[in-house]
Amino acid sequence: MRLDKLLAHAGIGTRKEVKDLLKKGNVQVNEKLVKDGGLKVAPETDEIVVNGERIQFSEFSYWMLNKPQGVVSATEDKFDRTVLDLFKQEDKRKGLFPVGRLDKDTEGLLLITNDGALAHQLLSPKKHVDKVYFAKVTGELTKEDQTAFETGVVFLDGYKALPAKLEILAAGEARVTIREGKFHQVKKMFEARGKKVTYLKREKMASLELDEDLPLGSYRVLTEQELALLQAR
Repeated sequence: MRLDKLLAHAGIGTRKEVKDLLKKGNVQVNEKLVKDGGLKVAPETDEIVVNGERIQFSEFSYWMLNKPQGVVSATEDKFDRTVLDLFKQEDKRKGLFPVGRLDKDTEGLLLITNDGALAHQLLSPKKHVDKVYFAKVTGELTKEDQTAFETGVVFLDGYKALPAKLEILAAGEARVTIREGKFHQVKKMFEARGKKVTYLKREKMASLELDEDLPLGSYRVLTEQELALLQAR
């Protein structure tokens, strides 16, 4: 693997920041100063030190993506762009996939990883992981809607959802917290209450919150703290 790519995957910084570290002579490989980011290294055997600290490289990658509308939450699709199509070639690693899915017209937080065990912890129906959405809807939101969400909305097809939280923010705007992940769930919950979702954005999944400084369509490596909180579930 290229040295600069490894350092970026390890969360040392952006490509520009990694380039600056190399240029300043802050990186050593096997006790030798290295300024060439294209140097091929073996993360399992080579000792890589940045600013005096040894880098521990993981076989797994963890990315936060701010998903835009118009792309699908899949690894491949015959007709539409996928969330993996948003990744630069140098950032793609074997086995990357989105943890869960967001509808094509839904924006916001999506975790991209190749760690199947973590994904299972977050997606297992038995875990009841909280997922928080910001929604804009048609119609007036009421106390009766909040009560219905709290007791479990019954979809138009008869399915009763688990209790959820509806926080009314303004006219036609709400924050919704759900603990399951049925297909089109938030849309179906509002539909059952006679309202239509016109905009939907996921803000949080478990302990992971969307970085509001992350532009739509962009992604970044999870911080050590973000990853530790997810793994501590």
